[in-house]
Amino acid sequence: MHTTEELQQKISDLFDTLNYMSEPQELYEPIQYSLSQGGKRLRPLLSFMACSLYGGKIEEVTNAAIGLEIFHNFTLLHDDIMDKSPLRRGMPSVYKKWDLNTAILSGDTMFVVAYEYVTNTKAEYLVDTLKVFNATAREVCEGQQYDMNFETQKITTIDNYMEMIRLKTAVLIAAALKIGAISANASKEEQQRIYDFGILIGLAFQLRDDYLDAFGDQVVFGKPIGNDIVTNKKTYLYLRAYELADAQKTIMLNEAFNINDSSKKVKEVLGIYNELNIRTETENIITKLYDESFDLLQNVDRPEEEKAAFYSFLKKLIKREV
Repeated sequence: MHTTEELQQKISDLFDTLNYMSEPQELYEPIQYSLSQGGKRLRPLLSFMACSLYGGKIEEVTNAAIGLEIFHNFTLLHDDIMDKSPLRRGMPSVYKKWDLNTAILSGDTMFVVAYEYVTNTKAEYLVDTLKVFNATAREVCEGQQYDMNFETQKITTIDNYMEMIRLKTAVLIAAALKIGAISANASKEEQQRIYDFGILIGLAFQLRDDYLDAFGDQVVFGKPIGNDIVTNKKTYLYLRAYELADAQKTIMLNEAFNINDSSKKVKEVLGIYNELNIRTETENIITKLYDESFDLLQNVDRPEEEKAAFYSFLKKLIKREV
């Protein structure tokens, strides 16, 4: 059984050796730029952890894990365009460093490169792996569309939002775990169990992102604080604030979200969030989801000592600042 630190080092070494450069340079340089920025590389780590948990050899899941990480970065590249985010991991987004058309085309190419890695999975696991990957890729796009829909919908519920982030974020995390289990020849029941576990931590992971966008440290977080507020993004914080607001606070929220000056807007909205105790409200639901994921992990049919790395990993994830 590998430790989390050993797996993280393997992933770091692996990505350090990969070279995505080819011709035309204008197409591939943004890909190299995007993938060289590092990031948490959570998805390949979870694939490795699940494969190791079920007694498999991580070499069996390596290509799929690389493909999942490249696919994830492809979604971020296009997501930055849609959200008009100028920074990614503390550096200029691809569309800001180059231009919009370059970012779109390089992103499309990243999807193809990701698919090429996934299809290099060992033959006996390939069909099941591709089924998971294809279904996940479609769901991520569905989630992104729902996210875009929310921008123009006047009424969005927290339930609708949770379904959107399940599709946009959680299914890819769950898929990484399931593909790791597939590569270890785990039973169908265990594949589903670890997938369901992934959905819960994926939801909590995205809600933590929402939280950090409002209450994080910009230097540590790597992108501007309050971008969700500036763009009137209907996050959990936004929706919960309107749920808790009385008539007067609702008027104040409406006025604050209509402020044109970005810095003033963020300050005003955060002030109301603090009055409505949104920080604690968000922390509470994140904790609830992690508690549920811990309970589900206990039902995974592996010895408790072999699940220790997952328990430790989850405790760090719930308090992450990036």
